[in-house]
Amino acid sequence: MSCEHPISYNIQIVRGDTKVYTIQFKDGNSNPINITGWTVFFTVKRNLKDTDTDALIKKTITTHTDVTNGVSEISLSPTDTNYVGNFYFDIQVKQTDSSIHTIAIGTAEFIRDVTNRTS
Repeated sequence: MSCEHPISYNIQIVRGDTKVYTIQFKDGNSNPINITGWTVFFTVKRNLKDTDTDALIKKTITTHTDVTNGVSEISLSPTDTNYVGNFYFDIQVKQTDSSIHTIAIGTAEFIRDVTNRTS
């Protein structure tokens, strides 16, 4: 993902599932960007006007999978995904110079699962 323009996504998550999103940051020439010192924010809200305090999901990622190659992961637990409905999300990064960039924005549809048991 480039930090230049946000990408619009519509994602679908099954209620109560574990979900991992792997993202890789690249420059305009598709070369990996070193993300040492970056922070990735993933936020899901019922309404766009909700505060971050009222967000359904708010993840702050400061430890990345492979900083040299620009790889990070957003991990969601069954507790994180325990919703049904349509919501809004974005992914933002805070770079080492403290600049903030929205890299992805869209809707998150949490759909009802069929199986409810866990054992």
